[in-house]
Amino acid sequence: MTVDLLLGLQWGDEGKGKIVDVLTSKYDIIARFQGGPNAGHTLEFDGIKHVLRTIPSGIFHKNNINIIGNGVVIDPVVFKSEIDGLAKFNLDLKSKLIISRKAHLILPTHRLLDAASEASKGKAKIGSTLKGIGPTYMDKTGRNGIRVGDIELEDFKEKYRILANKHEEMIKFYDVSIQYNLSELEKEFFEAIEELKKLTFIDSEEYLHQAQKAGKSILCEGAQGSLLDVDFGTYPFVTSSNTTAAGACTGLGIAPNKIKEVYGIFKAYTTRVGSGPFPTEDFEDAGTVMAKVGNEFGSVTGRQRRCGWLDIVALKYAVQVNGVTQLMMMKGDVLSGFKTLKVCTSYNYKGQNITHLPYNIEPENITPVYTEFKGWNADLTGMSSYDQLPKELKEYIAFIEKEVEVPITIVSVGPDRKQTIMK
Repeated sequence: MTVDLLLGLQWGDEGKGKIVDVLTSKYDIIARFQGGPNAGHTLEFDGIKHVLRTIPSGIFHKNNINIIGNGVVIDPVVFKSEIDGLAKFNLDLKSKLIISRKAHLILPTHRLLDAASEASKGKAKIGSTLKGIGPTYMDKTGRNGIRVGDIELEDFKEKYRILANKHEEMIKFYDVSIQYNLSELEKEFFEAIEELKKLTFIDSEEYLHQAQKAGKSILCEGAQGSLLDVDFGTYPFVTSSNTTAAGACTGLGIAPNKIKEVYGIFKAYTTRVGSGPFPTEDFEDAGTVMAKVGNEFGSVTGRQRRCGWLDIVALKYAVQVNGVTQLMMMKGDVLSGFKTLKVCTSYNYKGQNITHLPYNIEPENITPVYTEFKGWNADLTGMSSYDQLPKELKEYIAFIEKEVEVPITIVSVGPDRKQTIMK
């Protein structure tokens, strides 16, 4: 029996979906533990690009079970469209995909609340994806939420109506102009609920407990990234769930002492979507090149990602908070062609040089201090072994390993599952 955990160490978009897909053959169960459909996990193989939003990234493999855990929030409408998109691949979703009864549902009015709240903030907006994630987690912690298990109860529609009516009153409070037709949204919602009912609902904590007793291997899959964690991220520019390792325990019901390996994924540079501080953001040519070559656009939102140099201070922080045991570096190929690379190794914080992430990393408080490296000009995308990598890239990798004190065991050199080098 083994329970391993895979999560992102930056502001999301690190390439977790690809690595889960690569690793899936080693595991019996892939379990998503938090987040909602604002997180798109992209997989590419056999010349086809797939974007998953709620369904775990192991779904394309025949021999494992995929679980949506209690820490996830599910939008039935988005979920139905995701299932419809998978229909042409003849996947046995009825037996391969199971859902925790304790997972919360995103209602149409949650999305409207999200839009109203963001509109009311004006210039102070946090960059919400407007998918209803935040309001759903607010209802969860406020003990008002509706869960997947409620679908099986006779008074489900009554529960829905009470909460939706409350949301409409809250929307009025924001006093902003948003246009919507709730009856149309509700028709779509309840049609999607009927599709959801066709899948298997489980008491996931018991299911996973029995799986561990039976010696099954489990990979816990996170969404977003550690710097978006509601407790340890760059608050308030964060998501509404725990994206760090602790979230796997609360989002699946797995005990901390059962987790063995913690795989941490990061890009060879850094990206961020939406608002919030980003110390190493590059506003010159380098950032533009990274965005273009790396195709840095959100797989779900389509929003362009802000790009910049690797931030060792933030990476080290994420490694510590998560207890990372192995690192996986993504998109090393994007940095090919740069004559000089920069890595932030410390911050000048209010006149003092520090190497830890402080409470506030807004630009008026910190200035990144960089170490420069010689770049490489080789095309990495066709390379298949670590020995083939340029000397300069190996030096770059060795420096990162020394700084964060964790080995890099995988280097990704392209989007396809085959473009993955095991070190």
